[in-house]
Amino acid sequence: MNSRRSPPGCATAGDGVYQIIPRVMGPAADEFALMRRIAETSGRPLSYSLLQMPAGDPGEWRVSLDALAEARADGLPMRAQVAPRPVGMLYGLDLSFHPFALHPSFRPLSDRPLAEKVAAMRDPAFRARLLSEQPEDSNPVSLATVKAFRFAYPMGATPDYEPDVADRIDKRAEALGITPEEHAYDLLLEQDGKALLYQPGANYRDGNLDAVHTMLAHPGTVVGLADGGAHYGMICDASFPTFFLKRWVTDAADGQRIPIERAIAALTSEPADMVGLGDRGRLTVGAKADVNIIDFDALGLHIPSVVRDLPAGGKRLRQLADGYDATIVSGVVTYRNG
Repeated sequence: MNSRRSPPGCATAGDGVYQIIPRVMGPAADEFALMRRIAETSGRPLSYSLLQMPAGDPGEWRVSLDALAEARADGLPMRAQVAPRPVGMLYGLDLSFHPFALHPSFRPLSDRPLAEKVAAMRDPAFRARLLSEQPEDSNPVSLATVKAFRFAYPMGATPDYEPDVADRIDKRAEALGITPEEHAYDLLLEQDGKALLYQPGANYRDGNLDAVHTMLAHPGTVVGLADGGAHYGMICDASFPTFFLKRWVTDAADGQRIPIERAIAALTSEPADMVGLGDRGRLTVGAKADVNIIDFDALGLHIPSVVRDLPAGGKRLRQLADGYDATIVSGVVTYRNG
């Protein structure tokens, strides 16, 4: 971008913000240089998504953080949006994908009720036939997604977003002396077919959340990226704020714990200010009276579940939480007890 040309629309209007998703696999230096030029030319706030990717150069996210610190020191209104836990996808018999979703013998069951899928899969003959097949599809992305199940973890009855690498499906199967497909087959039938497999992708390259803590602690980042609407049969990240409070405020070890006042700002005034919503995110005269009353001792997450409340009976993933005594929007109580 040539700064001698007419400035972008945001600069001309004197309003607006930029929010950018850079190329996730980098190169981070080139991507940040482009975003910096946009911020310099427009003079408007700019935020972008920042993740530790599971492949490629392991240091790319640090390159971006260092460049962000330099840009902010130069007075540019730039921030990185970061996730407080791994960003991953879910496999399940009632979701968009699972290890056998693209197998020829399973396709006739795809749109059937969950109970029918479970009944069919408990038949030994069907099991043998399904395990003898391979996924088939014209879309290479769908095929790759299905085949990647071996790098997922059983989520269990209580969601675990920091699983031990030894519990990964391929490693558990090896320890049991069976194939990953056999192990996944058995896991999917647990909880009457409602069991989920969780594949952490971004932010879990090292098998821990150390990189996440570094990103959260950076003065130029803001908590964001909670995906609560898109990919509603694969991803359920709307629980980011609850996880953030539980993992980094109440449960974190010394040296990683985020003070509660800092955490509240990270979920309220900081993201509001970033997008220019100056009338919310803090309790002051004239601001919107939006308040959550939280019992931190009771704070916790349920496993995601499927509900069918979209138009035409469409399904989506929903994740409930405990510990929210009341939610108040503009002074009106909208929810009690979660």
